[in-house]
Parts: sequence; C-alpha cells; structure tokens
Amino acid sequence: VQLQASGGGLVQAGGSLRLSCAASVRTFSDYAAGWFRQAPGKEREFVAVISWSGRITYYADSVKGRFTISRDNAKNTVYLQMNSLKPEDTAVYYCAARRPVVTTTPNDYDYWGQGTLVTVSS
Repeated sequence: VQLQASGGGLVQAGGSLRLSCAASVRTFSDYAAGWFRQAPGKEREFVAVISWSGRITYYADSVKGRFTISRDNAKNTVYLQMNSLKPEDTAVYYCAARRPVVTTTPNDYDYWGQGTLVTVSS
C-alpha cells in the first residue's frame, strides 16, 4: 500500500486547509486510515482516524470541533478538513493505514505516506 499526502501549505491563524491522502491499493475499503502529525522536537501524535466504512471516527481533543476526517473509498482517498487553524497546529502531517480495526496509536499503523507540511502563522 502506498499513500500520497497532499494539501499542506502556509495559512494564517483562523484559516482553513484540506489535506488529501490517496492510496494505491485495490481494496482501500479494507483499511482503517488516519492522520497524525509531528511538530519540530516533538513525537508523532494522533490527530484523527476513521474506520474502513467511515462510520467510526476519533479525534484528538486538541482538534475536536475544528478538524473533520472523511473518506471516499471509490476514490481511494482520505481527507482532513482543518478549520480555525492555530499556530500550534503547525507540523508535518502524515496519513497512515492499517487493517482491519481503527486505532489511535501511531505504532499500530503499517503504511505511511511521506508527510505534508502545514504552517500556521500568527
């Protein structure tokens, strides 16, 4: 499984970005997926995850109410809509996939994209 993340960039505080993660696999609907991030000098942390069906989602407390994870299995793509961005959201964002069960632990994920940088200016 190969994952390609895109959509990062520079945005002012309060702005929005939409990240996309395209998977190169025939049966992406077999996989749970998620977004994780890593800020300079910090460990990789959970942001949001979604089950294979899209019915189950989990969010970190720090992004709850501001970020929305979704997926389109017909397009083999997972999205992260980020609104009301804050400077502390600045990080490299990674998408990841695993099967079959969704979890919030980064080490549980077997497949990782290359990361996309999100920078939020104050």
